[in-house]
Amino acid sequence: MMIDLALLPVYLTTVVALLLIPGPDMLLIASSSLSYGRKVGVYASFGNATSGLILTLLAAMGVSALVAMNPMALELLRILGGAYLLKMGWDCMRSSASEAPEIAQQNNLAKLLYRRAVMSNLLNPKALLFFVLFLPQFVSTQLSASSGEQMLALGLLLNVMGLAFNLLLVVLVGSLGKSLLNNDKFRTYQNKFMGVVFFALAIWLLASQVQSVS
Repeated sequence: MMIDLALLPVYLTTVVALLLIPGPDMLLIASSSLSYGRKVGVYASFGNATSGLILTLLAAMGVSALVAMNPMALELLRILGGAYLLKMGWDCMRSSASEAPEIAQQNNLAKLLYRRAVMSNLLNPKALLFFVLFLPQFVSTQLSASSGEQMLALGLLLNVMGLAFNLLLVVLVGSLGKSLLNNDKFRTYQNKFMGVVFFALAIWLLASQVQSVS
């Protein structure tokens, strides 16, 4: 057994509560679904899940804890993450109305949003700190499995639940935005809307204070 069944109900309740709190990941996935359709939102969701899986593996191996204890490393991550989001925002804002993606271009756009979702989460030091501080709380001394193995199992469960929640969000938001995708006026400002979202995420990240784990 990799997860203490006595702690599992509390863990699941906590994860659900965390998923319902609006955050940058939810904003990115919802806005990409609204602007470009369900397929792009699905890819953004899988991008978020991919970064979560990577962070889970790093946490299980103890690598993320080493980074989290280094204030300079966290600050560098914060600056790189903010700069990356600013670049994404700028790329969207300078796109002309004629560059609004057609349905036939959804595959390329979906892959692009997948990569952006992966990078924006990996370069967010708060995401790394979350895994370092959250998962160990549910590691049990009553199991024969090591703390790393338990954190891996807890992280995988978290990512599966997060992916399911994000896909549900994509379905709901994608349905609301379906009519917008056929609206010529909205399509004129499609990329601009996403540019504003990336700028907002960049400001949120650069303005935030990240405390190292002591």
